Amino acid sequence: MLGVLPTAIGVGPGSESRAPMAIAVIGGLFVSTLLTLFVVPVAYTLLDDLGRLFKRQSCAEQNSSAGSE
Repeated sequence: MLGVLPTAIGVGPGSESRAPMAIAVIGGLFVSTLLTLFVVPVAYTLLDDLGRLFKRQSCAEQNSSAGSE
């Protein structure tokens, strides 16, 4: 990300034509980093907790139906 920063700022000859692409690259790197480090682990944790909840409920239902027989 830091390597593209001078091009995004517009330092150097011809960088004004490359600045929009550099800004898009920085934005893409930033968004993909956020998704990788925060969104994916949180989604995995939530789905894992949901799976454990359903598993616990199904075990409780099986135990209650086995006990009534």
